[in-house]
Amino acid sequence: MPIPAPTIDRRPRGPLLPALLAALVLAGCASSPSTPPAAPSPAATPEPVVAGEVLARSERLLIYRPAPGDSLRGLAASLLGSEERDWQIAEANGGLQQVEPGQPLVVPLAAPNPLGVLSGSYQTVPVLCYHRLGTGGGKMSVSPAAFAAQMDWLARNNYRVIRLGQLAAYLEGREPLPPRSVVITFDDGYESVHRHALPVLRKHGMPATLFVYTDFIGAGDAVSWPQLQEMADSKLIEVQAHSKSHRNLIERQAGESDERYLQNLEQEIRGPRELLEKRLGIQVRHYAFPYGDANEQVLDQLARQRYTLAVSVNPGGNAFFAQPLLLRRTMIFGDHDLEAFKARLQTSRRIGQNP
Repeated sequence: MPIPAPTIDRRPRGPLLPALLAALVLAGCASSPSTPPAAPSPAATPEPVVAGEVLARSERLLIYRPAPGDSLRGLAASLLGSEERDWQIAEANGGLQQVEPGQPLVVPLAAPNPLGVLSGSYQTVPVLCYHRLGTGGGKMSVSPAAFAAQMDWLARNNYRVIRLGQLAAYLEGREPLPPRSVVITFDDGYESVHRHALPVLRKHGMPATLFVYTDFIGAGDAVSWPQLQEMADSKLIEVQAHSKSHRNLIERQAGESDERYLQNLEQEIRGPRELLEKRLGIQVRHYAFPYGDANEQVLDQLARQRYTLAVSVNPGGNAFFAQPLLLRRTMIFGDHDLEAFKARLQTSRRIGQNP
């Protein structure tokens, strides 16, 4: 798919603050002084409740003088409606790490650059795929120590682990994502995710998605229903569908007619959604293809069953033009050292570079 022409990143930076403030003040003085001020409209946006001072405001941004005790996350919650949007304030002020009382800040009220397209490059979001955490199981098993080190490295290096569902608004061009966004996923439903991954994710406050195939639940070294419920209740690990039986959805079974094939596809796609929603009281709208394979019949069934995002195992990052039901996902194997892990964090791509 051709890449749209690049747009210049015009997000305000720290050195632009005096000019932005002057522009806002001049705009406020542009109306005739003889005209009495209009009465406040009942639908007018209320002033945010903050300890500091709003110096100027327009539809797209405001200038705020912080008070002692203000933080980026606190200001994002008060001024932008969610503490998860703290990165937008940081980006608008040249990558600010800490609020300084009395030092004015630019606060973007409109979504800055929702497509993540800059001059010469565009944002991509890597979705990482793990299976089992442990010392056995070959290359599909990542040691608990290696997983903990990888998550620690993400936290120390200013990566933002986001929920898989946040990609939906990004792909629709409605909401921007932090520049170093990463999604963490696990496939199959091994109990080692509950035992080893959940404590690490809790430590860092990082969300993740666990894709389970429902025939596996409670068998062998799989998670149990109580463990799945605990993870769902944690609000950190979202439990989603990875089929019913883990069959390859594009391969026909011996003697399987066209009609029977479509019936079986529906069972593999509708069945886990209905069972997980019933047993766990959650909403299932995301799907991981067994073996990463899909065809037109599979995609049609996903759409019929109200799935909004689906992931493959084709490596690489996801740009704003990625197909929501064919998202790229990068496997993390047990023989990857930390340098190999870092190399798989594709968060941007040059315009004109092949995927």
